[in-house]
Formats: sequence, C-alpha cells, structure tokens
Amino acid sequence: MSQKQKTMIACGFIGLIILIDQLVKIYVKTHFFLGESVEVFSWFHIRFVENNGMAFGIEVFNKIFLTLFRIVAVGFIGYYLHLIIKKNYSIGYILCVSALLAGAFGNIIDCVFYGVIFDGSQFPHLATLFPEKGYAPLFYGKVVDMLYFPLIDTTFPSWLPLIGGHHFSFFDPVFNIADSAICISIFCAILFERNYIKEDFKEKDETEKTDNTPKTEE
Repeated sequence: MSQKQKTMIACGFIGLIILIDQLVKIYVKTHFFLGESVEVFSWFHIRFVENNGMAFGIEVFNKIFLTLFRIVAVGFIGYYLHLIIKKNYSIGYILCVSALLAGAFGNIIDCVFYGVIFDGSQFPHLATLFPEKGYAPLFYGKVVDMLYFPLIDTTFPSWLPLIGGHHFSFFDPVFNIADSAICISIFCAILFERNYIKEDFKEKDETEKTDNTPKTEE
C-alpha cells in the first residue's frame, strides 16, 4: 500500500470518528436535559453529563492551560502520524494513531467551541445550537459525555462481614465516542502493534547515543 493510500485512509478514519463523535454529542446536547438518563439495556444507558475537561476540578486558569496543552499534544500526534506514514508503518498502527488523534481532537472541539455554539441544558430548557448567546466564552466549553455502562449494580448481603449491606457498582464513569477512540487505540497499539512502539523507542535511544558520542578531532 502506498503512502498516499495510507494518508487517505488515515484522514478518512479520523474524519469518520470526529463526525460520529460530534453528531452523537450534538444530538444528546439538543435532546436531553443535563443529568437525564435513558435505559437502552439494563447494562447500557444514555446519560447526559458534562465535565469541564480539567483534572481534579481545578478552576479557570488551569482549564485554559489544559485545553492549550491538548491542542499542542494533538499537533505532536499529527506530526507523529505523518512520520509513521512516511516510514511506511503498518496500516494497523497508523489507524491506532489516527484514532488517538481523532479522539483527542473531538474533545478539544467541545472545550473550545461548545460554550459559544450552545446555550444551557438545565431542565426545563433544552440546549439549542447556535443561540444568540452561548453558555460560556470561547475555550470555556464543557465536554459532553453520554455512554454509561452499569455492568454491575448490586448490594452485598447483610450477612457478609465488612462489606455486608454496602452498595457496589461497576462501571461508573460516563464517557463519549472520543474517549472510546483514545482508549481503544492505545489498547490495540499495545496489544497488536507493540513492535512498532519498541522500534520507535529503539530509534530514539540510538539517536541519543549518537548525539552523545564524543567527537574526536582530526
């Protein structure tokens, strides 16, 4: 497969993931109230939640910093994708990196633009797309999550020592298509394409050794 073909496949794959991610987010944002949940199956719910995309809930300054950091990271991932296509890596590994890039970019769209292109979603008001005034300035948008898998939701029998009567649930986090793309891409790269990861580290190590080799005068 030529580099041009791999580039086209990677771009198409990235575009498809971003398109699906954004269409699902827009649908949920404009059809669900914040906190609303619909049971599809007992083990799968659509639950509309938002998060500000920041670690540990740190306030405004760090949110902007994190968003800018993600944008820079996406730039590096994009450059890395360009390099591995140029080096003729396997299409499987290229798709893994493409999915990682698409997932990261999908959540950046929320953080950067959603505050401007949507208004609030609190009951009884459904959010509208492109309102006169959004719910937050540029770069202050929140990430839309909706996929919830309560695979285990039970209460331990009261006769059990220590844990008796306690509630236990798994899997609690609510996430989105972009998050799934990131996790699946990393998992598949480690599981199926780890030889390419090792090759990258080997090349980096050899480059550093070459750079650190003392030069002798002629």
